Amino acid sequence: MNEMVQKPSKAGEARATRQRAAREAATTPGADRVRVNDPDRTMANILQVATAEFADKGLAGARIDEIAALTSTSKRMIYYYFGSKEGLYVAVLEEAYRRIRRIESELHLEDLTPEQALRTLVGFTVDYQLANPDFIRLVMNENMHRGEFISRSTTIQELNIPVIHAVHNVYQRGVAAGVFRPDVDPVDLHMSISALCFFNVANRHTFGAIFKRSLDTPAATAQRRESIIEMIVRFLRP
Repeated sequence: MNEMVQKPSKAGEARATRQRAAREAATTPGADRVRVNDPDRTMANILQVATAEFADKGLAGARIDEIAALTSTSKRMIYYYFGSKEGLYVAVLEEAYRRIRRIESELHLEDLTPEQALRTLVGFTVDYQLANPDFIRLVMNENMHRGEFISRSTTIQELNIPVIHAVHNVYQRGVAAGVFRPDVDPVDLHMSISALCFFNVANRHTFGAIFKRSLDTPAATAQRRESIIEMIVRFLRP
């Protein structure tokens, strides 16, 4: 998988500067600074709590005071690390995409046959999104902002390059082997996989209420997972 190396964004440089300053501050006596004797763990804890807050309440509804209370730190220190509420929100989005892309990279799709690699990738996407509904809520909230904050982050754009390369490589191997048809755009394929898996989480409550079907039982989940995989595989067959 090819890697693209780009210069860090100004926002990324500013965040890195704040993080370095926080690490230096950890050695300086002070009421707030005592709390940052392990800056990496403190930031990870803040991001974890903030993820749940932003996913549940959105950018407008989440409160830095609440996040500070739940992390046993201070509002001042959160701003010290992340610059602003919006800066923390962007950092949460970046971490959410970083996590799913990191796990995807460990699937070793290149070691599988094209169809099995596709089935593995789709099955992983179904499973991950079901197990991480906060990720779906964050994406839904950001869509309400029309992608305003994701657009500010070159990090998120860079994080999503490898998944397109992975889809492209699996697809091209399948075309070369004659098991996939040769007229599908990899980005469109990724969109189709994402759409099916996203709907599976984002709309399950409304869909279940309207059609009086329980979509959360193990049997229903397994059946839907297999249906999504089969739809994508059959879509690509010649």
